This record gives sequence, structure tokens and C-alpha cells, in this order.
Amino acid sequence: MGTIKVENIRVFAHHGCLKEETTIGSDYRVDLKVKADLKTSAISDKLSDTVDYVLLNRIIKEEMQVPSYLLETVAKRILDRIFKEDQSVRKATVYVSKLNPPIGGDVEKVTIKMTARRNK
Repeated sequence: MGTIKVENIRVFAHHGCLKEETTIGSDYRVDLKVKADLKTSAISDKLSDTVDYVLLNRIIKEEMQVPSYLLETVAKRILDRIFKEDQSVRKATVYVSKLNPPIGGDVEKVTIKMTARRNK
């Protein structure tokens, strides 16, 4: 088993419960960690034998563009698509952060973390 991380994916999107958030939009950061068997790809040196992090990045960017009230909803969509589109992923953890959230204080970011495992 091995780990692949795709970190600090920066996206502008329109999520939130306030009308202003969905109208104006804001900056987000997404970090992803996936676990998969990397032994075959380490020997074969073939992209087809591993998790394609270009695919992971595309899934994140596409799902971040679908407006949602909650970051939890976005995170679940990201995880669901990863498991649907890459059968080699056994476990995934996604962190979705809203940068400079409008919560009435000087807050750098609010982050949700969600983990899922492939059903056997």
C-alpha cells in the first residue's frame, strides 16, 4: 500500500449558505490523500498501473464548480467520484478549506476533513 497526495489545489468557487457567498464566490484550497497499491507501478513504470493525479485534480476542480451550501457536500461528491472513476483507490481523505470565510472575525480558513474507504 502507498500514499499519493495532491496538495494545495487552489480554486475559486461559489459555496456557502449566505446569498453573498454564492453570488460573489471566494477562494478555496483542497488537499487530497489517497491510498492504493503502488507496488505494480513502481516496477512497471506505467501510468496505467497507478493512480493518475491529473485525474484526481480534474475531479476536484470539476466538483468544486458545482455550488453547494456546505463544504461537506462538496467533499462527499469528490470522494464519490474518485471511487467511481479509479478502481485502484482503496481509501481517500479530502480537506476542503474556505479561505477568509465571512464569519465576523479575522479567520484564515475553515476546513472540513472527510475520509472514505472502498467497500470490499
